[in-house]
Amino acid sequence: MSFKRNSWLSAARCLGLVLALGAGGGAWAQSGETVRDAYPELAGLFSAFDVTQAAALDAIAEINADPATMDARMELAMHLEMMANMTMQEMMAMGGHSAGEVAMSMDMENPYGERETEVRVALLERLRQEHEPAEAAASFQNSASLDRHTAEIFERGRRFEDRLFAIYVDDSIGDKRAAVRDAVAEYMTDDMHSVSSTPKNVSLLLTHPQAGALQTGFPLLRGFLWSNQWLQLAALEAVVLQTVDSNVSGGTDTVTERYWNKMGSAGGMTMFPAPVELPMAPAIAPNLYSQSAEAAVILDNLNVLETMVADIMAYPNLDDRAELIEALTADFTNKTENLADSMNYLLFALRGGIYNQGGPAVGELMQSERNRSRSAMDMEHAMIMSQPM
Repeated sequence: MSFKRNSWLSAARCLGLVLALGAGGGAWAQSGETVRDAYPELAGLFSAFDVTQAAALDAIAEINADPATMDARMELAMHLEMMANMTMQEMMAMGGHSAGEVAMSMDMENPYGERETEVRVALLERLRQEHEPAEAAASFQNSASLDRHTAEIFERGRRFEDRLFAIYVDDSIGDKRAAVRDAVAEYMTDDMHSVSSTPKNVSLLLTHPQAGALQTGFPLLRGFLWSNQWLQLAALEAVVLQTVDSNVSGGTDTVTERYWNKMGSAGGMTMFPAPVELPMAPAIAPNLYSQSAEAAVILDNLNVLETMVADIMAYPNLDDRAELIEALTADFTNKTENLADSMNYLLFALRGGIYNQGGPAVGELMQSERNRSRSAMDMEHAMIMSQPM
């Protein structure tokens, strides 16, 4: 499967991005250099994440547009529709599993079989390659499946993540909290392409019309993408820990080792399972959340948005993907509507469980501390709240 676009178009977009950075993004560009100097392996992975995430979305779009997958798409569409129409009681009667776990119990473990495996093999190969910063920075803009607005939101989010990492590894920055506040303020200056720093209604991750399509339709790619999101949060947590506790060192090596164990073989066989719940900052990067709740919320809003975009991409036989993604990005960049309070946000983030979200960055947790998935916990809570008193 090919992920390439016309070379002249890629070059033009790379040039445009470089010019944009030169005009107003000097601090963002310097952040990348700081990260590369301090942690070259992690910097290389961060670049590879952009390349492989864009490629994964393009591959999902290609599979959904291929006439050869029509039968699999029809079966998956019926399955997802049935799941969406099930009552809470019916879901709980099936064991309270998440959408992906129910799918496995109903012989929908991998609807696209070898097609998805081939994509995962290609993505892992690209993950292990070196990518020039300019190539990585232009990945979303060069994506065949992302519109320009969504691509710019994703790309700006990546630069914000790089900036946070650079702040915590730069010994010349004494007041880390103040520097993070400045980074948040700078990120928010582009209202059109920044997500809210207040939690959005994150329960939409489980309840929007295309919810679970990525997890059910593309379980290997879901594990791949969520492992990358785990590493970004876990690496941040490791460097934050080093600044708040002088006795902590070597955390990034631990994080990187655990990440490669999650990635495992080309076909998806792993020593440690990939996340089965979307990783979120309060669970994976609690020290970052303590340092700056706003920064942590921005990262979580970005990750929820990216997963919901992937759900829309993965849902079979949609005629209005572009309109759905446009409405979704408009919601997440809206700073005043459809917001969640801090308590509901934290409950949602922690209901997934640290283990199920990929495990702690540097601590030990060998088995799940929860006996239900995030979706099951939310369903159980909703059932309790809906019962007459």
